Amino acid sequence: MKTFLLFSLLATVAMPARAEAPLSVMLDWFVNPDHGPIIVAQERGYFTDAGLDVTIISPADPADPPKMAAAGQVDIAVSYQPQLYLAHDAGLDLKRVGTLIDSPLYCVMVDAAGPVQTMADLKGRTIGFSLAGIEEALLHRMLRFNGVEPSQTTQINVNFALTPALVAGQVEAVSGAFRNFELHQMAAAGHEGHCFLPEENGVPPYDELIYVARADAAGDDRIARFLAATARAATEIAADPAQGWADFKGYAAELEDPLNAKAWVDSWPHFALDPAALDRDRYAAFGAFLAESGLIAAAPAVDAIAQ
Repeated sequence: MKTFLLFSLLATVAMPARAEAPLSVMLDWFVNPDHGPIIVAQERGYFTDAGLDVTIISPADPADPPKMAAAGQVDIAVSYQPQLYLAHDAGLDLKRVGTLIDSPLYCVMVDAAGPVQTMADLKGRTIGFSLAGIEEALLHRMLRFNGVEPSQTTQINVNFALTPALVAGQVEAVSGAFRNFELHQMAAAGHEGHCFLPEENGVPPYDELIYVARADAAGDDRIARFLAATARAATEIAADPAQGWADFKGYAAELEDPLNAKAWVDSWPHFALDPAALDRDRYAAFGAFLAESGLIAAAPAVDAIAQ
């Protein structure tokens, strides 16, 4: 009996450690401070602790991640809550499985020293934008909330040169600026920017960045473990943002630059501390807003797009 127990013990010790489960995560764009909890969890080994071997992928095209997730070519994609409704309306079989950034980052930005001091001042002015669709719906709701019809403004596409267009005086406001980045770009150009926030101007609050997965894989235990690891990282970043920044920038040499350092300070307060939590009322309200704006045929049931 003793010989059998000794053999069993030796066999157990000799067995290899349980293999980590592979999990692929495609970001919405190149690595930046918005992705803090993912990168810090990777750097601190929290995915390994959760039994995961996480591969972080930057897309060649920011339109790719939801499509790749819907096709099952990646396990998780980082996307935007507003885009989730458009994807569902287009027939992509996706579900929100978690939250990365739990509040809007979008804003309408102006030069603080310029003629636009309130949203109402945009009447008769020129506004630059980078993308139609969602940005247009947000801008139009904000304008109308302040008594301005969109037709009373001139809107021009400046592609992604939002800050240069504003600094050069080509436009008097830009729609689609991110409050954690473009305000710092303005400062670097010698101007003080000011942001008008959608959640303060008639737009229902929403999550800026979310995790999506193919609907039939939304209950995968690997996703729950991934969210727990990023929650651990987000909580520790909130407790010590400076150390969080140090670990984040250690992921890749190109991350350590002045703009990212400033953006980090404005990004970490928005990291979801409980990424698995779902505010059903918020999702229903934002779906209704998009339907009212004509971007989707009808607001989907929350259960159809999120868990």
